[in-house]
Amino acid sequence: MSLNMTPSGERIHIGLFGRTNAGKSSLFNAITGQNMSIVSDKKGTTTDPVYKAMELLPLGPVLLIDTPGYDDAGKLGALRMNKTMEVLGKTDIAVLVVDAASGIQQTEEQLRTLFLERQIPFLIVYNQCDGTESLPEANGENVIFADAKNPESIFALKERLARMMPDQEKRKFLAADLIKPEGWVVLVIPIDGAAPKGRLILPQQQVLRELLEAGVLTVSVRECELETALEKLNFNISLVITDSQVFSKVAKIVPKEIPLTSFSILMARYKGFLETALRGADAIDRLHDGDVVLISEGCTHHRQCEDIGTVKIPRWFQEYTKKNLVFETSSGREFPQDLSGYSLIVHCGGCMLNEREMRRRMKLAENAGVPFTNYGVAIAKMKGILERSIEILKEKINEGFTDRLK
Repeated sequence: MSLNMTPSGERIHIGLFGRTNAGKSSLFNAITGQNMSIVSDKKGTTTDPVYKAMELLPLGPVLLIDTPGYDDAGKLGALRMNKTMEVLGKTDIAVLVVDAASGIQQTEEQLRTLFLERQIPFLIVYNQCDGTESLPEANGENVIFADAKNPESIFALKERLARMMPDQEKRKFLAADLIKPEGWVVLVIPIDGAAPKGRLILPQQQVLRELLEAGVLTVSVRECELETALEKLNFNISLVITDSQVFSKVAKIVPKEIPLTSFSILMARYKGFLETALRGADAIDRLHDGDVVLISEGCTHHRQCEDIGTVKIPRWFQEYTKKNLVFETSSGREFPQDLSGYSLIVHCGGCMLNEREMRRRMKLAENAGVPFTNYGVAIAKMKGILERSIEILKEKINEGFTDRLK
């Protein structure tokens, strides 16, 4: 992945929802300008959500999602509706597609209620309307008429969506707010069998890009070159950021007076769940024989012999806890809805997931009473360097956590 490509986790997610055969897929294809979704008169043609990354100015990079009908029936229909609800959990802007011939019915009311409960900005699109604007219930600022066969109406729909900017919080940072311009930061990036050929993993890309934009001086090295880099910079370094896999090795090399953290810890902060991850790490000390730990990743990749999620982290858990634990894994868009059987969830940094989806997963864990942490925090905890790894972040963390970690 090149540095100028926007990852899905950084895109605004726009979901199309509605009844079967309301015309969601036709609108989806018209908006994207491609036949991404199968269109048919037969109900239930869309069986799984369809995703398309695109640019929608002035909104910016977006991820458009076509969903199965929310009124789908039968066992297969129930599975499709579950998929639709998963999409709803990550949706930043919702589009409620209504068949203009039948108008608002119970299904649309249910969806509208869900949008309001979850505080998701939404637009009601009366589809296949042939230009009519006489529907009595089609009033309000968040209503528009469209027809997939009418380019002008699709252009108007895209213009309307592009103005629906979700409420923007203050700018989020990975690391740029921690370092003054022209300060030196060393990035420790292992290049081993698990490293993707020809590119850096996403958190490394994002941190590097952010620091470059902020005017911070950066040096990228492998762990085997770290000592040389520190010496050449005369130890005049503001921060060392490392891949979690070599956390322990790097901590032994970097002098205590130089701040140290990891890409994964910075990503937890960026995605808004660092405080939850710190609480969750405490649960590692409370694990017992037979406890089940879920290790979850937001992306899907070919696992190699020293894969961090399925090999290294379970090994470090066994070494640290001295307990006979059971490990289960999930990856990509799949995440268990029933978490009651788990004693702990260890999630990746979530770079491929948007903040809404990470918060949804965190909330599911919270509702089930299951501690939730992430790779970097858990590894730092088990390597005995957690307090050091968040030292530079203490002023940015909730005051209660600052007190607890003094």
